[in-house]
Amino acid sequence: MEVKVVNITGKETGAKVQLPESVFGITPSDHAIYLDVKQYLANQRQGTHKSKQRNEIAGSTRKLYKQKGTGGARAGSIKSPLFNGGGRVFGPQPRDYSFKLNKKLKSLARKSALSYKAIDNSVVVLEDFTFDNIKTKNYINLVNALNLAGEKTLLVLPAQNNNIYLSSRNIQKAKVTTADQLNTYDVLNAGKLLLTADSLKTLEEAFAK
Repeated sequence: MEVKVVNITGKETGAKVQLPESVFGITPSDHAIYLDVKQYLANQRQGTHKSKQRNEIAGSTRKLYKQKGTGGARAGSIKSPLFNGGGRVFGPQPRDYSFKLNKKLKSLARKSALSYKAIDNSVVVLEDFTFDNIKTKNYINLVNALNLAGEKTLLVLPAQNNNIYLSSRNIQKAKVTTADQLNTYDVLNAGKLLLTADSLKTLEEAFAK
């Protein structure tokens, strides 16, 4: 698939790049995407939830009232789950939600997500660029020039660039990442995928390994 290269003002440079078929032209695997996104979201969970069981509640161990003759149900402890302020039965305990996935499956999931973007014509290739200083206005101008204002965008850089990253950080629907940090969830979550010419090469090399 051939894509025209544009500059940061949104004008065509006259150059064209070929999106590698091995990365952007595969038959997408929905199940691989599901597993990879599931793992990504699971890894975001802290798992620090905790409720107290009856043996952890601070309270008297005295029997509340005599066993028989009250007309009510028998009760032995104020810490019983039946009472307000008592322990909780089978409540949440701290746990680790992460699980393992094979590298080949994760690679297939990322390539599937990228292929979906190519199918939807949601890939924009930019001429390599940088910002001279850190200003949110720089990134807003870039998004406006590409007619993507109000749309979720994911810009993939070949390497870390603080001027670009920090300029985008205060924009709600904009995200900047590097080619080696690209994940399936971010690709699918974005409306448009913005790639630079160098990041395209980096991606091709990474998936060729």
